[in-house]
Amino acid sequence: MEKRINLKKSVYELCSEYPELIQIMEDLGFNDVTNKAKLNTIGRVMTIPKGAIVKGIDMIDVVLALKNNGFVLEGKMPDFVSKKLDKNLEEKSSHAQDNNTDERTELLKNYIKRLSSGEDLESVKKDFVENFSEVEAGEIAKAEQSLIAGGMPVSEVQKLCDVHSALFHGATKAEKIANAEKAVEKSLNDKNYGMGIGSKRKAKPVKRQDGADEKYLELKEIPNHPLNIFALENEAISNALQNLRKSMENKSEVLNALDKARELSIHYAEKGDLLYPLLKQKYGFAGPSDVMWSVDDDIRDEMKNLSGSAKEFSSLLEDTEWNNRLNDVVTRAEEMIYKEESILFPLCAKNFSTKEWQDIARDFDDYKPCLIQKRPLWEKATPKTHIENLTQTLGCINFPSGHLSAYQLDAMLNTIPIEISFVDENNINCYFNEQKEPKLFKRPIMALDREVFSCHPPKIEPLVRTIIEDFRNGTRSCVDVWANRDNQPVLIKYMAVRDAKNNYVGTLECVQPMGFAQEHFEKLSKEK
Repeated sequence: MEKRINLKKSVYELCSEYPELIQIMEDLGFNDVTNKAKLNTIGRVMTIPKGAIVKGIDMIDVVLALKNNGFVLEGKMPDFVSKKLDKNLEEKSSHAQDNNTDERTELLKNYIKRLSSGEDLESVKKDFVENFSEVEAGEIAKAEQSLIAGGMPVSEVQKLCDVHSALFHGATKAEKIANAEKAVEKSLNDKNYGMGIGSKRKAKPVKRQDGADEKYLELKEIPNHPLNIFALENEAISNALQNLRKSMENKSEVLNALDKARELSIHYAEKGDLLYPLLKQKYGFAGPSDVMWSVDDDIRDEMKNLSGSAKEFSSLLEDTEWNNRLNDVVTRAEEMIYKEESILFPLCAKNFSTKEWQDIARDFDDYKPCLIQKRPLWEKATPKTHIENLTQTLGCINFPSGHLSAYQLDAMLNTIPIEISFVDENNINCYFNEQKEPKLFKRPIMALDREVFSCHPPKIEPLVRTIIEDFRNGTRSCVDVWANRDNQPVLIKYMAVRDAKNNYVGTLECVQPMGFAQEHFEKLSKEK
């Protein structure tokens, strides 16, 4: 049954007719409504609009709250709304490789294969020291990649990643993360692996020229260069992991320290979006991308699972298996810092062009900092483009974030499962998307180029005017209205559209049937 409400009636009359109004009004700020004595006296002569004036409550919020709770307003909209509209209208807003390199690659592949077959790390390391005093990032990457190309599953290389990196530990010139190395050394020593490369044994290094490590060390010193930020984040991640290890001795601090360390997922996302694809697709280094990316996911997921399970069952904090898993994932995260500093970053430094680093810096700026303060945009970063600076070509619409043909754009907008309407800054209907299914709210094509207010009944027009003016003046940015259509809940969302300089461009209306969500949560509730 439809709940109709006339705001000219007294608060007492309305609350007597609809008792649920008491809670709604209290939530809005009408605190006296819960006092029975005041409701029976003052409430008999007080209307909701008058009470809103007394309490300093925005009447638009009142109207929206009533509509979102299923009430239908009768009669003319309150004068208060119209007066607010008039006031808003008066206010203006200011508003390539030689044989020597191949030989080294084959040797590295052989060492990793021997580890894969189960040979003891110390035995393999003995032969490694005979031929290498140091190893470059690109060599390790090529060895891994050659193994994958030769048929070794990525999952097998990934599984060995933490073990065979111990083989190279201390042998790369780019190794600068002392704290992470200490943690890994301790972990590996605990497992009887040993970490001494064997400096007493005279090495017989094969001469090669690469320069990746030197290039990385050069770029990471440039303030706000992407590699500079990656290195700073790694220092912060290393500190967070050390704190997490210390907190394992005090169970009351473990979860907070774990959740703090989990912020490394931001750092992993930056690598996944900005480094791995370019390294793999343009420069052909699929090994590091596929292997490290998988390890990143494993670390992130394991930390999430450990945190979630311990929050649900606090007794796990004392569980030996849970603590062993935590110790193992911290070790893997520390080892990933080492692999980034000694393999990934030097490999990127060696191969990526200046233009690519400038583009990466531009996109880097969109990410939340990982455990460090927000860094200024690198002075050489590619400038972000704005739509007004782009040249539009026939048959293609260029955007700062891509390009689409009109045909593609139309098909895309019509595929979105939401009814979209756009009203420009002059309150003119400019666009409606079309869908195969009948719309819940019909939008006749003949309504285009008309003023939006002409599409609403007189009693609703003042509310629409006020919302749009609030958007224009910056006092509001979004308004949600819930309704019921075709026996399902519907969310009608009005949003202020603003450009990069925060100038008002127009109003967007999105109508989304929410029956699917209701069914989903009802199903989950039954399963519980």
